[in-house]
This record gives sequence, C-alpha cells and structure tokens, in this order.
Amino acid sequence: MSSTATHSVQKHADDYFFSAMVLLILGIVFVGFAHSYYLAGVFHAKLPTALVHVHGALFSCWILLLLAQVTLVSVGHVRWHMWLGVLGMILAGLLVLIGFATLIAAVRRRAAPGMSTEALFAVDVLQLSAFAVLIVWAFVVRSDGPAHKRLIIIATVALLGPALGRWPFAFVFSSDLVFFGILDSFLIFMIAFDLWSRRKVHLATISGSLLILVMDFTMRPLAHSPLWHQFTAWVQGR
Repeated sequence: MSSTATHSVQKHADDYFFSAMVLLILGIVFVGFAHSYYLAGVFHAKLPTALVHVHGALFSCWILLLLAQVTLVSVGHVRWHMWLGVLGMILAGLLVLIGFATLIAAVRRRAAPGMSTEALFAVDVLQLSAFAVLIVWAFVVRSDGPAHKRLIIIATVALLGPALGRWPFAFVFSSDLVFFGILDSFLIFMIAFDLWSRRKVHLATISGSLLILVMDFTMRPLAHSPLWHQFTAWVQGR
C-alpha cells in the first residue's frame, strides 16, 4: 500500500511539473513571436518567405503537440500518447530539416537582426543540432518514460533562443548571463525537481543539461572563429 501510494504521489508530481514546464515554454514562445506572428494573423503575418511560414507552423505544432502529450499522460491515455508520439518524431524530423533550410535561406539573405550573420548561423546550427541529438536519444529510450520526457523537454529548451531573443523587454538583453540564465533556468528547475522527487538527478537530466551548457559556451567562440566566417561566406556564395 505504501509503495502504491508513493507511486501515485510521484505520478501526480510528474504530471504537474512537466505540464508547468510545457506551459512556461508556451509562454516564452508566444511572447517572443506574438507581435510578428501570432497576433499578426499567423498565415497572414508578413514574413520574408513561404519557407519561414512553414517553419513557424511546424514549430508551433511542436509546442502544441507537447501540450497535448503531457495532457494525455496526465489523464491516463497512454496509448493515445504513444500513437501521437509517432507523429511527434516525424514532426521533429521535419522541424530539423525545415529549420536548417530556413536558416540557410536567412544566411543567404543576410537576415540577422541584432547580430552578425555569422553569429546567427553559429547559434542556430548549434541549437538545431542539439535538438536533433536529444530528440534521437529520446526516441531510442522511448520505453523509459522518465528519461524520454526529460529529453523531450530539454530538446525543446534548446530551440527557445530565437523566441526569447524576440522578447520586447530590455532586461533580457542586458547581458549574456541574464539571457542564458533565463533559458537555463529550465535545467535548474529539472535538476531541483529530480532532487525533490527522486532524491537524485536523473541521468537524462544530467546529460541533456551538459549538452545545453556546451552549446551555450560554444556559440560565441564558434561565431568568431575565422574558419566559421569562411564557411558562412561559402554558404552565402561569396
């Protein structure tokens, strides 16, 4: 009875925590793209190309899928969750492919608001690559629920930079420490939840968090390296 009660408490704690994480992600994305996309009419928004529209639609579907998935698990529809997960893996693959295509098109247009083209290229390549690695890992361990859902959340956090970068609040850009601190707070929340609920940090949380931190600290050196500047010029056809 004690074991059953403990498992029930653990499940409810997981449901509340991961639902809250998805809602926080949804909030960051909506605030970031509200002016240019969501409140601008979505498909009627004045975006540079049709490819950007497709990218925005896929990313929005990914966030909504996350919300649907945590809801299905919370209400006990695990079989529906698993079937929808197949669609999620296909959507994740499309998100990576279209994400890289959209990025290359932006680099060729030299469209990098607020930063150099080399910086935009480096940041987004690292983010998409981290997302791809974590999603593939989540797919491989899909039968391990605790690892799977942690990797999915951390993978999505890897893509939140562009959304946060469009927030209309000056304090977000006061320093790199503030900007990355907001993004990496998701990792802190996950570590704290693991310690509270499991008395230890899950391996998926540790590994995923380390990958995100490596990504954070690699962005600036990569963007300023001569070799990366040459590669960006080659992509632009210069």
